[in-house]
This record gives sequence, C-alpha cells and structure tokens, in this order.
Amino acid sequence: MLAAEGRQRDALSGSGRLLLLYAALYGGYGALSPFLPAFLETRGLGPSEIGTLLSAGMLVRLAAGPLAGRLADRFGAVRAFLAAGLALSAALTLAFLGGHGFPVLLAVALAQAAATAPLAPLADTVALAGSRDGAAYGRIRAAGSAAFIATTVLTGTLVGLFGHGVGPLACGLLFAAGAALTPRLPSAPAPADPGGDAGGGFASLAADARFRRLLLAAALVIGAHAMHDAFAVIVWQAAGIAPRTAGLLWAEAVAAEVAVFLWLGPQLIARFGPERALVLAALAGALRWAVQAQTSWLPALAGIQALHGLTFALLHLACLRLIVAIVPEHRRATALTVYGTFGLGLASALMTLLSGSLYEHFGTNGFWVMTAASLAAVPVARGLSRIR
Repeated sequence: MLAAEGRQRDALSGSGRLLLLYAALYGGYGALSPFLPAFLETRGLGPSEIGTLLSAGMLVRLAAGPLAGRLADRFGAVRAFLAAGLALSAALTLAFLGGHGFPVLLAVALAQAAATAPLAPLADTVALAGSRDGAAYGRIRAAGSAAFIATTVLTGTLVGLFGHGVGPLACGLLFAAGAALTPRLPSAPAPADPGGDAGGGFASLAADARFRRLLLAAALVIGAHAMHDAFAVIVWQAAGIAPRTAGLLWAEAVAAEVAVFLWLGPQLIARFGPERALVLAALAGALRWAVQAQTSWLPALAGIQALHGLTFALLHLACLRLIVAIVPEHRRATALTVYGTFGLGLASALMTLLSGSLYEHFGTNGFWVMTAASLAAVPVARGLSRIR
C-alpha cells in the first residue's frame, strides 16, 4: 500500500511539474513573440530588415525542428534534448539584449530559431510518454495557453513602463526556469530508436498512410487560419471596431482554446473518436471563415471567435491522440516535430503568403478560399478511419 501511495504521489508531482513546464514554455512565447518586432525596431532595424530576419528564422525552424526530434528519438534522450534546447534558447534569447545592428541580430535570431524549433514538440513527447490515449494532455496544454495570455498581458504592461527589453528578458528567464525543471520530469520509458540511418524515422512516417492523411488534414485546417491571423484586425478596424474590442475578440478566441483543451475537447474525442473530432474541427473552420467572409457585425464575430476552440485546440488534441495511436513511442518525437513543422508551421507560412494576395485582390471575399481549404480537410479526415 505504501508503495502504491508513493507511486501516486510521484505521478501527481510529475503532473504538476509538467504543468509548470508548459507554463514556462508558453509563457516565454507570450513574452517574446508579440513584442519582438518592436524590440528589433528599437535596435535600429527597418521594416524590410525585420521581415527578412523573421522569415529567415521561419526557414531555419523548418529544418531544425524535425532534425532535433529525429536525433532525440534515435538516442532515446527526449528529455535531455528538451532540457538542452531550453537552456540554449534561454541564453540566445537573452543575447538579443546585447545585439545591435542587422548582422548581429540576424545571427542571434537564426541561432535562437534553431534552438526553439523543437521545444513544443519535445515537450509534447514528454507529456505523452507512456500514454496510450493522451487523455491527460488537454489539462497540461491548457496551462500553456493560459500562461501565454497572462505573460502577454503582463509583458505589454511592463514594456510600457520599462521598454522593449522586457520581452527578451522575461522569455529568457522563463526558458531557463523550464530548463531547470525538465530533468525533474518523469522519465520517458521509450528506448532509443533501433532504426538504422538517420532518415529511417522520416521514411517510416512517410510510408504511413494514416500519418500522411493526418498531416494533410492538419495543414488544411490550420493553414486556413492564416488570413484571419494576418488581416482580421485590419478588417475589423475598417468596419469601425475599436482596437480594445478587437483585443477582446482575440482574448475570447484564446479563452475558448483553453476551455477546449481543459474540458470540452477530451469529452468530444472520448464520445466521437479522434477521426470524427478532426471532421468537426474542419467543419467549424468552414463555418467560421464563411461568416467572416460575409460580415463584420460584432455579435457574429463574437460567435465565430468562440469556434477557435474547435478549429485549433480540438484539432490539436485529435492529432496528438492519433499520433499516440499510430506512431511507436520510440519515434514519437520525430512524428511530433514533423507534425508541428509541416502540418502547422509550413502550412501557416504558405497560406499567409497566399492570403496577402487574396486580400489585396478580393478583400474579405478571400475568406471563401479559407472556407474551401477547411472543407477540403473533411474527406481527408474521414478517410483516416478506413485505413488500418
């Protein structure tokens, strides 16, 4: 009995540490990402240089994320790679504070992008270690979303008082806290990947029809967010919606995300299964963008912003549940970094480029293309249940 009670206490303390890790990780993102362009401007960079720096960082992440995940799997050292990545990310984020001029800041940004690229997927791998269904993940991930909101609001207040250096400083300290916490997390029981060459994990994922479909469905649904993320506030302000109200609409979307991660999402997946949950996320996206294409009436916008909980959080929970089911644990970091990089990151980048042209030529009617992308994900997701 005493041994069982000890194991229960260890499980509870491990869960608490995971909550703190996600709070530190996503809190760091919230402290830096919204304020980094303004910080770079204070260091002498012009708009084109800021755009070049940020886009170059995105390209680096496309290569660095999957590579780090593959190596972590191959050596059976996911937790060690996560701790090292957090520590290196903390040091490089703080290095922004000493940088001036485009060449120096570009070098720091590229190194920092490479270090941060695998952090979220590696954290997900640790959180899902030993799990057969990922049922507890939603509560842990909700802590990250809530921390993102809190640190974004707090950092915005502190920037007004002390300047834009607060963002890199807060992010670096939070990443450092995460690095210190990671070695105390529950150890993952996964063995090192017995696959031969370094590309073995990628090849096995590419050969898995279910993983390919999952990746495509995620890319279509998440990519369809791009026009909203880039132009929604511009559309709303043109319709006479005040910046404060626009901020509240964004906050509503993130609050809905937290609610789905914490409560509604796990219930929907338990009731309908992850494949049908993906279909629901895609249909919710189609509805959301169809309404946005037709109106900027405030009550309608408030209604569709709540759908963000389904179009992002439910989709993410369903994808992770499927990855747990179809990918062996010793290759899960590879799968999660590929999913995060190509299913989420690259899809968003490409659709953002398309969105600029759509909005320039068609205005809000461009949201119909986002509706079509979401609807295209429905047959892709439905086909998952027919593949074994």
